[in-house]
Amino acid sequence: MQKEIPYGIITDRLVIRCYRPADAELLLEAITNSLDNLKKWMPWAKTEPSSLEAKKELLQKFELDFLKNIDYNFGLFNRKQDVFIGSAGLHTRIAPNAREIGYWINSAYLNQGYATECTHALIKVGFEYHEIDHIEIHCDPNNAASQQIPKKLSFELAEILKNHSTTPEGKPRDTMIWKLTHERYQETSDSYPEIEVFYKEDLKGN
Repeated sequence: MQKEIPYGIITDRLVIRCYRPADAELLLEAITNSLDNLKKWMPWAKTEPSSLEAKKELLQKFELDFLKNIDYNFGLFNRKQDVFIGSAGLHTRIAPNAREIGYWINSAYLNQGYATECTHALIKVGFEYHEIDHIEIHCDPNNAASQQIPKKLSFELAEILKNHSTTPEGKPRDTMIWKLTHERYQETSDSYPEIEVFYKEDLKGN
C-alpha cells in the first residue's frame, strides 16, 4: 500500500520540504546568484530570472500538485529554514511504477555534499512510501558533477539516449539514464542515514 509522501524530510544538515509561496524570494535570489551555472544544464534557466510574482504562482502550483500527489517538488533549506540550499524533485513523470530524482544546488553551496545528502533521503522516501520498481536520475553526459551522485549511491547506468533532449541553447544533447532498482535499494538500505519526516498538519498554523 502506498503511503503519503512526507511534506518535509529532515536530514543531518537539511530540511527538504514541499515548497510554499512564501519561499519565492529565497528561491529567486538563489536562481539569480546561480544563473551562470544553471544556464549550462537547465533549459528552464534560459528565461530566468523571472518576477517574484511569477515565482509565487509557480510555488503555489508546486504545493498544490504535491498535496494532490501529482508531483513532488522540494526546496532544500538549512535546519533553521532561513537559508536556501537548492531544489529537488521526486518526479512521477517517467512511469507509474518509477520515480525520477532531479536536483540543483545554489552556487554558494556547491561541492559540499548537499545534493548527495538530499538524494539519499529522497531515495529512501521514494521506496519506503511508494510501491515503485525503480528510481532514475537523468543527466547530461558532460555534467561530471551530476553524474557523481548516482555513481556514489549504487545506481547503474542503464542507457544513454542519443539526442534525447536539448541544451539551454536549443541544441540536441544526449541523456544518461541512471537506475536504482528496489532490489538494489534493499541490499544497501542499511547504510542509509536516518531521516525524520513531518506532514503539513504537523506545522503550526499549517
